[in-house]
Amino acid sequence: MRTRIAVVIMTALLLLYIVLAGQRALVLLGSGDGVGIAMGVALIVLPIIALWAIGRELWFGVRAQRLGEILDAEGALPDEELDVRPSGRATRADADALFPGYRADVEAHPADWRAWYRLGLAYDASGDRRRAREAVRRAISLQAADGRAG
Repeated sequence: MRTRIAVVIMTALLLLYIVLAGQRALVLLGSGDGVGIAMGVALIVLPIIALWAIGRELWFGVRAQRLGEILDAEGALPDEELDVRPSGRATRADADALFPGYRADVEAHPADWRAWYRLGLAYDASGDRRRAREAVRRAISLQAADGRAG
């Protein structure tokens, strides 16, 4: 729940920034000065890029959560008990010990989005966020392909 609140707050702050930057951009564009116009254009382009990036991340989060909910309903989420640090994250040793089983599952079933999603969870527990996101993105694309085929 804290993550959702943080996402809402960050999105609201981004929208506030876009409004304020847009106002400044209009002033700079109307200045007639070459440097002012260039800065005004930058103040329009950069928030558009920020909107695209945050939209992409929000859409990834929605799709990843949807897959997690499907696995939870199927009872297919990992259920191993791991030692956790005070922050609530799994200890690296416990997470790393479970990782080979999830990797083997993906190697045995490379077209199974469920195996890829669980591998993403294992990567995340091990602290490898980049590979975790790649695995979950792969799960999302495989699940979407399953939905189109079925």
